[in-house]
Amino acid sequence: MRALTYEGPARVRVRHKPDPRIEHPQDAILRVTCAAICGSDLHLLHGLVPDTRIGSTFGHEIVGVVEDVGSQADGVAKGDRLMVPFNISCGGCYYCERGLTACCENTNPSSDIACGVYGYSHTTGGYDGGQAEYVRVPFAAIGPMKVPDDMSDEEVIALTDALPTGYQGAEMCNLSGGETVVVFGAGPVGLFAMKSAWLLGAGRVIAVDKVGYRLDFARRWAGVETMDFEAVDVITAVKDLTEGRGADACIDAVGLEAAGSPMQRAAGVYAKTVAGSATALNWCFHAARKGGTVSVVGVYGPPYNLVDFGTAMNKCQTIRTGQCSVRRYMPQLLEHVREGRIDARALITHRYPLDEASEAYHTFAQKKDGCIKPVLLPHGRTLH
Repeated sequence: MRALTYEGPARVRVRHKPDPRIEHPQDAILRVTCAAICGSDLHLLHGLVPDTRIGSTFGHEIVGVVEDVGSQADGVAKGDRLMVPFNISCGGCYYCERGLTACCENTNPSSDIACGVYGYSHTTGGYDGGQAEYVRVPFAAIGPMKVPDDMSDEEVIALTDALPTGYQGAEMCNLSGGETVVVFGAGPVGLFAMKSAWLLGAGRVIAVDKVGYRLDFARRWAGVETMDFEAVDVITAVKDLTEGRGADACIDAVGLEAAGSPMQRAAGVYAKTVAGSATALNWCFHAARKGGTVSVVGVYGPPYNLVDFGTAMNKCQTIRTGQCSVRRYMPQLLEHVREGRIDARALITHRYPLDEASEAYHTFAQKKDGCIKPVLLPHGRTLH
């Protein structure tokens, strides 16, 4: 089959690899019909995630059709169209039984730091991802969910990661109604966090980014106020809007490649002496009020960062974090999409055939051509 492969920092290409096969009775093999590129794939591309091995295939946002299925994948049949959570979960461990599928203790033999994840280095199990013609799906009857016949791949692809992650980011703010929420990062996860904050009762939502077209999109699509952190002192500006106290909650939807601090970028992104740039997280601590909440869904890798934890501690803030347990949110968010409360498809701005995956990564990473969210269509054609 053809599959995107990692060739070293900043380099990917499409190569031929052996077809995946059933390795366990609970496996299924999917013919990938749509695979999105996530902002966290760029962390892999840029060499910021430990143990990302040459030849591995990225891709953890996947929709596809079952081509083969193991004897114990109960309820899954050849021809089913599935949307696949980025977490690989067993369904029967201590954490899965409590809905915390992102903490599954049986799917990552490489590390205790996370559960298995498709296409996300050997720190999350070394599973090949779905930016390929086919992908092996372990525990196929546990995590994936059938796509309703009347919904398209593009309507549901965000349910595999970006939408549930953004929703969890807003949910962790514990909103009760009327709060001011500042979302750092106007990429897909940040946009979904903004929309979710409204759904959960926020009274005011402010987006912070430096990319003009993304801030424009946030105003149109999510109905939020926006702030360009290169045009203002973002902490002062947030306090000016909140009677000097700061926001009730701040969401870090950026993670370890944050701009805004040359020192953080030099140490974390370029020299790699620490695990990326923690600028957005530090801004969250400073922009949230005393006793406020900081919710972190931007991705950070091990082992440590230049995090201003003392500010958070002394301001008595609540910090909530976590990889999203996607499966627990899928049913309710599918209804939000179906009923039109969240137009997830609107975020897809670029569509590429698999052979143009390298160009797709380049366009997304460089934020060219108004790119919000690119998807790969293994048998499709370029449509912008």
